[in-house]
Amino acid sequence: MELLSPREVAAFALSLLDLTNLRDDCDNAAIEKLCLRAETPYGHTAAICIWPRFVAHARAILGPGHAVRIATVVNFPSGDLAVAAVVEETKKAIEDGADEIDMVIPYRKLLAGDEAAVTEMVEAVRDACPNACLKVILETGELKDSGFIRRASELAIAAGADFIKTSTGKVAVNATLEAADIMLRAIRDSKKRVGFKPAGGIGSVADADLYLRLAETIMGANWIMPSTFRFGASGLLDDILCVLSGGNAIRASGGY
Repeated sequence: MELLSPREVAAFALSLLDLTNLRDDCDNAAIEKLCLRAETPYGHTAAICIWPRFVAHARAILGPGHAVRIATVVNFPSGDLAVAAVVEETKKAIEDGADEIDMVIPYRKLLAGDEAAVTEMVEAVRDACPNACLKVILETGELKDSGFIRRASELAIAAGADFIKTSTGKVAVNATLEAADIMLRAIRDSKKRVGFKPAGGIGSVADADLYLRLAETIMGANWIMPSTFRFGASGLLDDILCVLSGGNAIRASGGY
């Protein structure tokens, strides 16, 4: 990337942020607060990312066609649900007003050698939400091995993912630059228009800048935009707003 000031990086990261609340104690009041926080004096986040049970409430707050998109999660966080159950979860989320679906692959089956299970799940969810943005979560911290991360990326892309996403934020190791490098190279090599979403543990503008620079190095100038790159984070907005307001940057705790 060209040399940007911290304020410029913060403003860019804001436009790419999926502001997230996937806490176990989330309630309607927290969703209302999240929707308000997504619209700032400096611009709005790309989306909010919430549990499926809150999608209808969020849609009632934001209204149809709102600039802040509503993302929700399915097969989350375990990745162990049956395909039919995940399809129903997806259809209900779309009916309730979700714009984007973040789906966990059956990564334990992949680790056991069952690549077909990943393809089947992604294709089934893709068919269930043909007009929604489908972000496929690989859970790279559990895959660990670079070969598994690369193969999961390839399978998800081939099966129709609009984005590939690192993590749920619910395991010990979430987004890392090493996993990001593997996933971005898989996107580049596929020659398809597929986006990338690092998620979990990204809590500062400085952290965000590292991922943005890596993405531009691999994918080229002008590739990064909300349709190709998102950050999944709950704490990053605090640091973005601190930088944009002229305060000292802080390292907010990341994770969900």
